[in-house]
Formats: sequence, C-alpha cells, structure tokens
Amino acid sequence: MKATALAHPNIALVKYWGKRDDALILPHQSSLSLTLSPLSVTTTVEFGAASDQVELNGHTAKGSERDRVLRLLELVRAQAKADLGPAKVVSRGDFPMAAGLASSAAGFAALAVAGRAAAGLPSEPRAASILARMGSGSACRSVQGGFCEWQRGERPDGEDSFAVQRFDAAHWPDVRMVVAILDRGEKEVKSRDGMKLTVDTSPYYPAWVKDAEVEVVQVREHIAKRDLQALGELCERNAWRMHATSFAANPPLSYMSPGTLALILHLKEQRKKGIPVWFTLDAGPNPVLLTDAAHEVAAEALARACGAVDVIRCVPGGDAELKAEHLF
Repeated sequence: MKATALAHPNIALVKYWGKRDDALILPHQSSLSLTLSPLSVTTTVEFGAASDQVELNGHTAKGSERDRVLRLLELVRAQAKADLGPAKVVSRGDFPMAAGLASSAAGFAALAVAGRAAAGLPSEPRAASILARMGSGSACRSVQGGFCEWQRGERPDGEDSFAVQRFDAAHWPDVRMVVAILDRGEKEVKSRDGMKLTVDTSPYYPAWVKDAEVEVVQVREHIAKRDLQALGELCERNAWRMHATSFAANPPLSYMSPGTLALILHLKEQRKKGIPVWFTLDAGPNPVLLTDAAHEVAAEALARACGAVDVIRCVPGGDAELKAEHLF
C-alpha cells in the first residue's frame, strides 16, 4: 500500500505543443525527447491514509495542483479494481519548478510508477506511460530513459497514445544537454494554457503539426547515426517553429526573455569557432544546449557568460524506478 519512485525530466527534441483532446491529454502530433539525469523528482504514495493529502516540494497542494494528483490516483484505483482508501502523496524535486524544465513530466511519471506499485499493480511501461500522460502529457516520455517517442495515436480513447523507448541511455553516452537557467521564477503562462491559446488562435499551428510529425522520423534517423550536427540543426528548427506558433497567437505569447534570445543567437557564432553546440527550448525562458562530452565545459562557460545564474550539465537519464527509501 506504499511505494516510492524516482523519475527524471525529459527535454523534447521534437516538441509536444497542443492537444486534440484536453480531457485525455492527446496530442496533435508525435514528439521525441531525451531523458535527463541527474535531475529528478521523487514521489511516495501511500493508500489507506486517514484522508487525501498532497505535499509538493514542502507545501500543501491546493486547487488544480492537488486535483490533478488525486485524479490520477482515481485512475489507479479503477485499474486496481479495489477500494484502496484515501491517499497520502509527498513529492520532491531537485530542480526549478514551472520554469520550462519539464518538472511536471518527472513528477507525474514518478506518481504513476509509485501509484501503480502502491496499488499492487504490475510494472508495465506502457500502462505507466498512459497513466502518466493523464497527469501531464510529456510525463509519458519520462517513464523510460534515453530517447523516447510519444506516439500520437489514432484511437479516441487514447489507448494507443503512449511513449516508447527508441534508444536507451547507453546508445549515445557522449551526448550532453546543458541546462542554462536564466530565470528561476515561475512562468506567467502555464504550458497547458499556452498550448490551448496557440491551438485556438495561431494561424501557423496547422503547418506546425504537419512539420513536427515529419521531424520525429528525421530525428530518429539522426540519433541512430549519432549525428550531432544534424540533430542539433533539426532541434533548433523545431524549437523556433514551436515558439513561432506562440508568437502568432492572439494575444501573442512569448516564453523567451531578452537573455534567452541573446544566448541562443550567440550559439551560431560559437559554432563558427568550432564549438558544436545547439539549443532547444520548451515553454520557459531557460534554453537547453545540445553538445557532446568533449565540449560540455565550453557550453557551460558560454551559458554563464551570457547571464545564466546556474548551469546544470546533464547526461542521458535512465528509467523511472522504485526506491526502497520513502519520503515519509
């Protein structure tokens, strides 16, 4: 009745941006990401508590934040076909929340894995991925490590929309993602709200969906060949196009800060100097730089020179896993 899981966030190389079904969190297009270590979220779930309790990063969750967690655990109860009683949940992450670093992805992946284990359900990556998706779309890509593809799916019930591991963490051990934290604050517009605004009002959105689906196939080919330059160029193009759809929304939406733009424009000059470094950017001001092990120190240095208040060097992360030590 009690279990703890640790999961890593992921950074999308081909982005997920927009739902075709808000209730089931089904995407308009497929996406592909890399799981990031050492960043992580650890979550303990215990059924049979005196009452439902949710604590996130040291504070009691309220409102929609609390509701999202409890809704996912209702799905666990339905899958277990048992009266498990109220649940106590404690979750802690080791990196900034709500700043575009996929904290909700790691959180709901850990919650799905821990919740299923606490309910006595078997370890099944597909089932956990579908469950995690119901909490936060990108969470389905954090159930397994390495390079994971969230398949768009076609079924209206969402049972064919889940993430599959295309390449594990050992496939490309020299690839590096360097997180440049320019702003630790919470973003003004949450991802789910920004997605809806973009889907509903941006005239560029249909073209984005068409291009992104094709880019997933191209990215798989680049990763298979470990072609850093080809992967970097496509990642940058995909990120620019995603943010272009938001710029064209009504009202216009930008997750970039002046520092974000200064840093990513600086990378072109660095490549001319022989430093293989490219960027990707989720819904937040903090770019993530793609490079290799031989140049991660140089990538960190240029991020700091461009105003990063902190830099986190990441390697490919592994699967979400159960832990013996609980948070309570």
